[in-house]
Amino acid sequence: MSHPAGRVLGLLELLQGHHRLTGADLAARLGVDERTVRRYATTLVELGIPVTADRGRYGGYRLLPGYKLPPLMLTDDEAVAVLLGLLAAERLGLGTEQPATATATAKIRRVLPAALADRLTAVGEHLGFTLRRTRPDARPTTDTLLTLAEAARNGRRVRLGYRSRGGATSERDLDPYGLVFHAGRWYVTGHDHRRAEVRTFRLDRIGAVTTAAATFTAPEGFDPVAQVTRSLAAVPWAHEVEVLLETDLAAARRRIPPSVAELTGVDGGVLLRGRAERLDGMAQLLAGLGWPFTVRHPAALREAVRDHAGRLAVWADRAPG
Repeated sequence: MSHPAGRVLGLLELLQGHHRLTGADLAARLGVDERTVRRYATTLVELGIPVTADRGRYGGYRLLPGYKLPPLMLTDDEAVAVLLGLLAAERLGLGTEQPATATATAKIRRVLPAALADRLTAVGEHLGFTLRRTRPDARPTTDTLLTLAEAARNGRRVRLGYRSRGGATSERDLDPYGLVFHAGRWYVTGHDHRRAEVRTFRLDRIGAVTTAAATFTAPEGFDPVAQVTRSLAAVPWAHEVEVLLETDLAAARRRIPPSVAELTGVDGGVLLRGRAERLDGMAQLLAGLGWPFTVRHPAALREAVRDHAGRLAVWADRAPG
């Protein structure tokens, strides 16, 4: 909450949730000094909000009894849209710093009509998601996300600190072309001047970000989503896999996401090139597709497919009971 207007609203939120708070308490919670708290309280009074400051041992700041913000005027459809968006952000890790979506949801619920708030609570209690959820430690900071988004929009280069998968740290000068939320994580993709090529970086591994004076123009037609999924599919794994699928390219693309493998239409079908940490998992994927296929590489994948077929045969022969 670094913007002054945000801290003024933060003061109002604190006073709504407490009978009385001292200037020292408010200053500590807002990250400002007591003189600034007095100025924020004056701003609220000028906006017609009855904030009073009581002196003495038991003094402090408070709202006049009975004062409440007017109800938020949302239709049922609008309220459902807003809160479902917040719920999805919380459940799927789409938000940034973890408390933000929960506190935003709480603020909206407090100003909704009681009946509508209760019905929306029921939705939250009984709604499940099948999409992958990120780990709490994979959330980027709000400042990182906003700084990169603003730089991408304005065509401004950024300097960022980055921590690799192995823990090594480095400084990067990046022209950010776009942001992507994929498989529970945030990514930024753009031209990395250190490597002189387009690279993809995880936001939760980015440290400090500063906007530089240099400007850039993103390549015409650049697709951040396609770039991120291609780059993730190319991450080094234990096994390089090449399989010919006897199907057409459109059908293969419907079943196999770009982050899993690169698909190329060839004579006789579709060539799948990908990487796998475990060959038994790739064998299960191929078997589940339901298309004839030919393993070109590695030979160990053929053995993994045979092992999987053997397990299926054993299970198929089990007698009931």
